[in-house]
Amino acid sequence: MAYYPEPVARLIEALQKLPGIGPKTAQRLTFFLLKRPADEVHSLADALGRLKSEIVNCSVCFNVPDQDPCRICDDTARDSRLLCVVEEPNDLLAMERTGQFRGRYHVLLGALSPLDGIGPEDLRVRELLARLEATPAEEVILATNPNVEGEATAIYLAKLLKPLVPRVTRIARGLPVGGDLEYADEVTLAKALEGRKEMG
Repeated sequence: MAYYPEPVARLIEALQKLPGIGPKTAQRLTFFLLKRPADEVHSLADALGRLKSEIVNCSVCFNVPDQDPCRICDDTARDSRLLCVVEEPNDLLAMERTGQFRGRYHVLLGALSPLDGIGPEDLRVRELLARLEATPAEEVILATNPNVEGEATAIYLAKLLKPLVPRVTRIARGLPVGGDLEYADEVTLAKALEGRKEMG
């Protein structure tokens, strides 16, 4: 990238670190931004800066809101006896869009993936167990993705949770195997939540 001016090369290199962005796409995006008005580019830069300065991890559920605790954890109308465990904040938002779940959430911030070196200690499992000991739940719904990592995570969690919770369920198979929750439509997710099954 020595033939690009330093600011251009630096942005291309930075964009390539984003998931799904290769060298060609990074170049296209960089040159697209060069053609845009300065105020538009500054607005994008400001939004990126605010993303890191104003967004926090909820100390209760590990969602990424702009307040701690998040609005869901703070909502007294929610049923604290129901806890839905998801992999990522995007999955929580997908579940919320269904309008079917009125309990609380716990975000693991990932899934078990031994090939990638991600074990239970890399997820918010310890915090989940501590949370259930402090505030017992009647049901924990495991809403991990229907892929190999999500299934392994659900099975692992079910074994840990069985002694702590009267009912551990897994969302039903309305979702395609290998798919991600964040891409599922609201009706499919609502049906999966409705048809959840007991684990173990």
